[in-house]
Amino acid sequence: MTVRDIRVFGDPVLRTPGEPVDPAAASTRALVEDLVDTVRLPGRAGVAACQIGVAARAFSYNVDGEVGYVLNPELVEVRGEPELVDEGCLSVPNLGYPTPRHPWARVEGVDLDGDAVVLEGDGLMAQMLQHECAHLDGRLYVQTLDKAVRAQAMADIRASAWF
Repeated sequence: MTVRDIRVFGDPVLRTPGEPVDPAAASTRALVEDLVDTVRLPGRAGVAACQIGVAARAFSYNVDGEVGYVLNPELVEVRGEPELVDEGCLSVPNLGYPTPRHPWARVEGVDLDGDAVVLEGDGLMAQMLQHECAHLDGRLYVQTLDKAVRAQAMADIRASAWF
């Protein structure tokens, strides 16, 4: 079991778009194992590859007791008007802000066998799908915040002990 350290705000890998992965590669299998081990810790809904230092298009999830992963995911559909939901991020520890998220989302990708994976849902699943796909595009959730909230978030980040 390998639980990897989480990279925090300011680490350049978090701003780097992930490269597609080869599902058949041994390195991809090792990455998936690390992602799944890392997301199993309590309080974690998702972990993107960049959060463990790898600029690759892969993430793991742990939502409502279901643990899994998806490779080369693409956010293909969202439904409903964005609503403000309380959101945090392992890469911005101990802080959380009202974040606009669509109430329903669908992601398509593949597994280690190259078979299609479809993840969709509402609530926490929709929030996680949007959050993790943004990570894979090199974006952090604080970038989506209202201007005033973002200014407060940046002040909080600068004042944090981990920054």
